[in-house]
Amino acid sequence: MGREQRAPRTHRTDTGLAELRPDRDHPQSWSLLLDGAPQSHVDLADPSRLGFEYQRRLGHLIDLAAEPGRPLRVLHLGGGALTLARYTAATRPRSRQQVAELDTALTDWVRAELPLQPGWQIKVRGGDARAVLERAPEGAFDLVIADVFAGARVPAHCATVEFATLAARALAPGGRYATNITDGFQLAFARSQVATLRAVFPELALIADPAVLRGKRFGNLILAAGQTPLPIAELTRRTASDAALGRVEHGAALAAFPAGAPVVTDASAVPSPAPPPNTF
Repeated sequence: MGREQRAPRTHRTDTGLAELRPDRDHPQSWSLLLDGAPQSHVDLADPSRLGFEYQRRLGHLIDLAAEPGRPLRVLHLGGGALTLARYTAATRPRSRQQVAELDTALTDWVRAELPLQPGWQIKVRGGDARAVLERAPEGAFDLVIADVFAGARVPAHCATVEFATLAARALAPGGRYATNITDGFQLAFARSQVATLRAVFPELALIADPAVLRGKRFGNLILAAGQTPLPIAELTRRTASDAALGRVEHGAALAAFPAGAPVVTDASAVPSPAPPPNTF
């Protein structure tokens, strides 16, 4: 590709300024930023390559949702550059996927700049993630993935026990729920989210950088939940093999993690904390 084609691209969307930045090391790879905050990474040449550590951890959960290659029914809450939908389509052909993305102008631009491959069964629905989840048929999905951000914060109405209950309702027997959140310092938001998901799902795991878990830096935390046991041993092995440091918390250690944090309801919910200055 020529230099002009590899220049950054920007577009004003419904919710802010979107930018696609080229990856110098991979000629068909791009990072999507929204108002300066890194959101996702796409490799058009190899959609199975996940460039961001939080997406690789969600990728592990997609890999472990069923035996290798079996198609999945997936509901993605939050679309962005459709990275995880692309990953699922590439690694599990014939998967049927729905994506909820509030910013329809962003979706249109991403699909024009970073086209989906023919034959992928990915339907993108414009709308609020919770509203789409409320309309989801009961027991329709093997996996529900929430990666919902307004700016760089998880919206309050997508971080409540009512929201988690809707996600559980949308899952088929044996299905799993995964969510990406951000937090730092005393981890008050993350602790409340663990308490909230434990009120709905009997099985729960948390994946994060050890420095984030110690409150040493702001970062992503992935929560995985289900009604049946999670593949903790394999998830731990895969997390340990990643280039980025990661730790899987579960069982008694995770049960103690909330440290008295309350279950979050629609009446008490607040957004996740804003990133500290100079985070990005």
